[in-house]
Amino acid sequence: MTRRIVLGLLSSMTIVSAAAAETTPASVAFEEGAITQSLTGAPGDPAEGANVMSNRGLGNCVACHAVSTMPDVPFQGNVGPPLDGAGDRWEEAELRGIVSDAKMTFDGTIMPSFYKTGPYVRPGNAFTGKAAEGELAPLLTAQQIEDVVAYLLTLKE
Repeated sequence: MTRRIVLGLLSSMTIVSAAAAETTPASVAFEEGAITQSLTGAPGDPAEGANVMSNRGLGNCVACHAVSTMPDVPFQGNVGPPLDGAGDRWEEAELRGIVSDAKMTFDGTIMPSFYKTGPYVRPGNAFTGKAAEGELAPLLTAQQIEDVVAYLLTLKE
């Protein structure tokens, strides 16, 4: 009886860990620039997304974009379009695609690809994300992408 319970628990743990596994940048499927499937299978956290967007060590989206809901963030950029109303302009899948690799939607954009590992040249090792065993890592994790998308979806006009 104890053996069945342990085996049952192990089976459940395997299913849970497989569902929680993040995708890799190479396995992401773009459909006309959009990514329809969640990168993590878990919902994003809008509060954490705002942190990623305003943190210079993470996404730092406000270096190029203005976001009026972040009045405490000084020196917001004007290189990219304002993000106010992003939740009205784009669907979730489109936002996920844009944040992951904007070049799939906007040819020639200077916006960095936040969920890509190449091929491209990055301006030094400080900008390669957290590398594992000498391989490039994306600038943001899959969960951070989901968090940013969740925050962008709150930006309504």
